[in-house]
Amino acid sequence: MKIVLAAGARPNFMKVAPILAELRSYPEEFVPILVHTGQHYDHEMSSIFFSDLELPPPDFHLEARGDDPVAQTAHILTGFDSVLRAEKPDLVAVVGDTTSTLACALAASKGDVPVAHVEAGLRSGDRRMPEELNRIGTDALADVLFTYSEDSDANLIAENVPASCIFRVGNVMIDTMVRMRPRAASSSVREDLGLVPGGYAVATLHRPSNVDDAQTLEGIAQAFARIQERIPIVFPVHPRTRKSIESSGLASSFAKMERVCMSGPMGYLDLLKLLENARMVLTDSGGLQEETTVLNVPCLTLRSNTERPITVEMGTNVLVGSEPDRIVGEAFRVLEGKSKKGRIPDLWDGRSAERLVAVLRRGVDRR
Repeated sequence: MKIVLAAGARPNFMKVAPILAELRSYPEEFVPILVHTGQHYDHEMSSIFFSDLELPPPDFHLEARGDDPVAQTAHILTGFDSVLRAEKPDLVAVVGDTTSTLACALAASKGDVPVAHVEAGLRSGDRRMPEELNRIGTDALADVLFTYSEDSDANLIAENVPASCIFRVGNVMIDTMVRMRPRAASSSVREDLGLVPGGYAVATLHRPSNVDDAQTLEGIAQAFARIQERIPIVFPVHPRTRKSIESSGLASSFAKMERVCMSGPMGYLDLLKLLENARMVLTDSGGLQEETTVLNVPCLTLRSNTERPITVEMGTNVLVGSEPDRIVGEAFRVLEGKSKKGRIPDLWDGRSAERLVAVLRRGVDRR
């Protein structure tokens, strides 16, 4: 079976890596082809992840460019269609909820190639989020839907996806984390920054709802300013966020925060080292909600909703929104030892890719 694996953004790479490795362990049965759409194309957002995750160079690089999602979608559609015409795969596997996910699924569907969606069924209920539209569209196109929780299955059933097409295999991103923790342990990033275990917070921020609105971003900055008086904050800044900080005139405000360490985006291993030793994480990232749940690190999600409710119901995640007083109040609760306790969801055990590939070995039926 010739399988094209499509990825284009940092979260995609973490999910593709264990699947590709597992497919390659059955060379008599699978011919995996890795396509990098180029959605994230600079070293900090892409190349370093290939190195950290031990991913081979992609077989195809579409070099999609531009910040406009419509133009980027069009570029990916046409580039990926060319790959499909050349390779004639038996299956296209897409992961997550990025622009690349939906564009590649749509190209495959138009070309009458079966689609498998990894991390299917996640729903926030907020269609203002581009990722929510990507999730809904990709699941509507997919023939095989791999999920990681019971609520994801229920969401798909409610949308009339046949139960025979849904396979709960677990969380492949946790496979990557489990595999890479020994390598991350050798990272010197914590020592380089002069941090002690449990003595700092990690913050990440990139959602348009948080960083594109100047008033919202200013409120989050105010919260960070108050929190850093109690604990240092390591803040790897996404390119989109840095641009917004500068355009909104907040650069000087962040510069005055002596205990906020702003850096560029970090590689996977360095960030993992920081996460597992952090006192808490403040984020609007979906992946960090999952990783902190497994690492048992308190997570404050700067959103009013999440497509990963299991991290709230079972894990260490708390939704705090973007209102400064709420963010600060919950952060101080953590510092006072009142953080939420959680447990690891079923099948988040580092073996999800094994279960996923076992399904593929049995063959794929069209929906």
